[in-house]
Amino acid sequence: MPDNTECKIATADALTLIVHNQHALGAAIEEITKWLRENGVERVAVNAVMAMETLDTNAKAITDAIMCLRRS
Repeated sequence: MPDNTECKIATADALTLIVHNQHALGAAIEEITKWLRENGVERVAVNAVMAMETLDTNAKAITDAIMCLRRS
């Protein structure tokens, strides 16, 4: 069984991949939002911006958890 340090490293690495996914999803939503605005679907674009804000908030929390794991 791996020791606690190895588990923390594996967890931090997995969370890092999740953060990368958060950023990729945010970029995709941003592109879709741009297209929606350009095509007159402003209300949906506003909802997409709100989704991006949630991704940003969650990415920050995940990053904080990663840093905590890597320090311990």
